[in-house]
Order: sequence, then C-alpha cells, then structure tokens
Amino acid sequence: MTWDKDTVRIVIFEAHTPAGKAFDVSLIIAILASVLAVMLDSVPWIHARFGEALYVAEWFFTILFTIEYVLRLWCIQNTALYARSFYGVIDLLGIIP
Repeated sequence: MTWDKDTVRIVIFEAHTPAGKAFDVSLIIAILASVLAVMLDSVPWIHARFGEALYVAEWFFTILFTIEYVLRLWCIQNTALYARSFYGVIDLLGIIP
C-alpha cells in the first residue's frame, strides 16, 4: 500500500472503509485516553504519584493529535477551507492548549 495523499485522505475522511473505521476507532480511543489522563492528573494524590507519567502521556497525545491535524491539512484538496471549517477549528483548538 502506498501512502500518497489520496490514500491518507480516504483513511482519515472515509469511515466506510476498514482502514477508515480503524482510524476512527483509534482516534476515539486516543481522545478518551487523553481526557482520562487530564482528569487523573487533576486529582492531587494521583498527580503526586503518577504526575510525571501523566505529563508524558499528555505530551504524547498532543503530538499525536498534532500529527493527525497536519495529515488532515496535507491530504485535503482545499486546506484553507478545512482549516476554517467547524471540524478544522475544533481540531486546532484541541492541540493549541
């Protein structure tokens, strides 16, 4: 399988393909794990014991979501249109903080 722009676009934006479904499920799991890490980090005794690991996890998810956003911009035909769309703005807001 070659990973050209069209293939990446199909995987990211076409949920009806097996690869698209796997991508969507993986992304949902990553989002839930990221939220869980942030929630756990806000509990003082968990932060005291696992703060460093949770910090690394938060950076891992930030980098992962940044790569996903960049891939979305790279593979889509009209980058500016996606970047200004509702989902494009939500994706950007998810990685900025």
